Amino acid sequence: MKITFLFIFFFFANPSVTEIRKLYKTAAATESVAKDMAVKLADVTKEDNNKVLVAYKGASIIILSKLEKKGTDKSKKFKEGATLLEYAVTAEPNAIEIRMIRLSIQENVPKIVNYRGNKKEDKKFLLDHYKEQTGALKAYVGEFISQSNSFTAIEKQLVE
Repeated sequence: MKITFLFIFFFFANPSVTEIRKLYKTAAATESVAKDMAVKLADVTKEDNNKVLVAYKGASIIILSKLEKKGTDKSKKFKEGATLLEYAVTAEPNAIEIRMIRLSIQENVPKIVNYRGNKKEDKKFLLDHYKEQTGALKAYVGEFISQSNSFTAIEKQLVE
């Protein structure tokens, strides 16, 4: 009975944030990575306690929306992903990683989709709260800031 429970737990457990972070770094540039990330996040729902994973799922859906052939399908997928991402931000507005995910999406989507309204807010949030972070999260956010086009050279020096 215990073995069955452990198998079910591990088989249906959500992926680790660490695992998803690694995939996210290249998901937008590599279709196979984007699809792998989406598969790993398939069972994540709004009801999950880990809203960071919910945000990554939303970002994953947005990334994959560009692969849709029909404009209506692209739009539908994009809205689905943006809804999840915004839900995560609303649920945990002080989570720096969720804000970073939204900023990374908003700085890379085409202007035509009209999903760029939080760039200044999220940039400020990241700069204001970066020094409070520790360990792997601080390094991850710092790496994002240092490569992001949203930050000036002076702002990037603050995270080095």
